[in-house]
Amino acid sequence: MSENEYGRLIYLGLLGAAIVAYFIADNRQSLGKNVRTAIVWGLLFLGLVAGYGLWEGVRSDILPRQTLTSSGQIEVPRGFGGHFHLVLQLNGEPVEFIVDTGASDVVLSRQDAQRVGIDLGSLTYLGRASTANGEVRTAPTRIETVELGNITDRNLRVVVNEGEMEGSLLGMTYLRRFESLEIRGDRLILTR
Repeated sequence: MSENEYGRLIYLGLLGAAIVAYFIADNRQSLGKNVRTAIVWGLLFLGLVAGYGLWEGVRSDILPRQTLTSSGQIEVPRGFGGHFHLVLQLNGEPVEFIVDTGASDVVLSRQDAQRVGIDLGSLTYLGRASTANGEVRTAPTRIETVELGNITDRNLRVVVNEGEMEGSLLGMTYLRRFESLEIRGDRLILTR
């Protein structure tokens, strides 16, 4: 730990001690009940911290990822919310997409666009898109390299959404590069 982190730890310890001292002084009459309540809250807090620390491992069970089959197909299991989620490498950075066959374009959120190296300040928002939340402006741009398993594409046209998005959408400008797109039960199968 750095000196800065030790300082923060000491500060939080002193703050916690002050809160506990106030709690004890203010609740002397019902101290036993309040100690039990404090223990329950402490255990809830520890559970949240442990859950946060284990999230990445649990996430793969809740939101399973795509696999490359021996025949070269990409199989994508249906996610927890009923959507198909695909992770592509854009300019070497992993970006999680919701597969949206109803979207014409690949639509990047501003956060994902910035993470893959797109300069948001240089974008010109000329396009418009109708969404469930109304009309938003979009800016066309290109991604140099797109990788999905052993498949590499270059110079993919994408649009950056000026509005708020929870995630990016993988639309038909990318999906039509596949020979077939098929849904079998709870699996999306992409064949090139």
